[in-house]
Amino acid sequence: MSAKIQINKRVKGLPREELEKLPKSELIDKIIQLEAYNFQLKNILNKKLSAEDNKNNDLVEELNKLNDQCTIRTHEEDKDQQTLRDDMTSQSGKKDKKRQFDFSKCFKRHVLMKFLYFGWDYQGFACQEDSNATIEYHLFRALTRACLIESRNSSNYHRCGRTDKEVSAFCQVISIDLRSKFPPEQQWDENCLKKEIDYCGLLNRILPKNIQCIAWMPLRSPVYSARFDCIGRTYRYYFPHGDLNIEAMQRACNLLQTHGDFRNFCKMDVHNGVTNYMRNLQSASVHACPNGKDEYKSGYSMYFLEIKANAFLWHQIRCIMAISLLIGQSKEDPEVITELLDVEKNPCKPQYTPAIGLPLNLFQCDFRDKTCRRLDEEPTMEMEGIMSEPAEAPVESNEVSDIGHWIYNEENLQKLIENVQSEWTQFSIKSTMIRNVLHNLENLLENEFKTTTVQSQVLLLQDCVKPRQYQKLLTRKRCESLENRIEHFVKKQRLIVTGEKTEAADQ
Repeated sequence: MSAKIQINKRVKGLPREELEKLPKSELIDKIIQLEAYNFQLKNILNKKLSAEDNKNNDLVEELNKLNDQCTIRTHEEDKDQQTLRDDMTSQSGKKDKKRQFDFSKCFKRHVLMKFLYFGWDYQGFACQEDSNATIEYHLFRALTRACLIESRNSSNYHRCGRTDKEVSAFCQVISIDLRSKFPPEQQWDENCLKKEIDYCGLLNRILPKNIQCIAWMPLRSPVYSARFDCIGRTYRYYFPHGDLNIEAMQRACNLLQTHGDFRNFCKMDVHNGVTNYMRNLQSASVHACPNGKDEYKSGYSMYFLEIKANAFLWHQIRCIMAISLLIGQSKEDPEVITELLDVEKNPCKPQYTPAIGLPLNLFQCDFRDKTCRRLDEEPTMEMEGIMSEPAEAPVESNEVSDIGHWIYNEENLQKLIENVQSEWTQFSIKSTMIRNVLHNLENLLENEFKTTTVQSQVLLLQDCVKPRQYQKLLTRKRCESLENRIEHFVKKQRLIVTGEKTEAADQ
């Protein structure tokens, strides 16, 4: 029997009686964790305090001093003040009552929603405790303000992908329960679908211009999940030609198309229970961008790396791109991909920096016709497609699909195009101005010094210090092995091992 790794979900907030039963070592660990968490919270709060906050504190202190020096108010003044406060309280109470929305009188429907966002101004997709600059924060703020959901906890919410800081999405999909005009038995009627609430239009009026809803899709199964029922995710990573050998990068992409262990192409997330790094990378290829060719020099022509898989690991595409850039610069051979995929020969990842997240975007998501979940079933990681899956069988003629078709609105699409065209105009003007400056500077360098053209367009993507002498990947210092990391977190009681021990790759 193979060993199974699980997160040790210890109960928080134990009563005194339970704490007294814990061993001394575990109590010390708890104290250390609390002190570290307390220190982290203090740092977060200190960053939040700006100069304006300090000024406000000084003003409050001055006001308090003035209040202390004031004479005692008369009984009549106090009475007037109390009457005024009572009036304000009653008025605010009336306003609050008007704003309340009774969701118990509303129908609900389960849907998929497709979003587009440019992530360079945000700290990632998922909500964070110390920042409101996330896509999910703005998304749920708009959903609650539009009274489409009562709360996140009761909305049956799942997301298809969790993009990192600065990463964009052209096709981010979520599954969620939304308020509906119609009862469940009428929700699939064509007329009802046409007359349903304009979800996208309603949200787009509240959302920022760089986060917009494209379409929505009705679902039959209430447990259909944007996360667990997604069978394919396609990402694109945009980059300039620069001094890269595109043919060598394409040969490397061909070697990546496999069902294998990608632990050397990601940031291992062992402390969160991820110990299986097998992924089915269905396709990988390099393409020239449409209208991306530069009229002066090929180094400024734009390309993109397109990768499709059933699921991805943490920073997997950025790590793949970092190695692809080294291959394109002729610093590594394409065959290094095969070496790194051989985890028996190379069980420890060489130390290298992932490519930056700015050029990456979630481009396409594919979904199965029938959900893999049952109504009484808790979601598991295996459902997300961690192991390779056979080709999706078509739905039989007598079997009804769980998904409908994407519902678009012409007016909403026109407004969305206007918004994106405004973004394009702004950045295209900046790009053109910078390109003209570069053209003049390069001509000046060539005319004055007769030197070769500088080709450093891809330098920004490699988020690291440029070394004087390059060291091959396979000769570099190595990170800890997966087995050592598992052992470390088991000792820290973060993970629990059940069953017999086997090779980590089989877990």
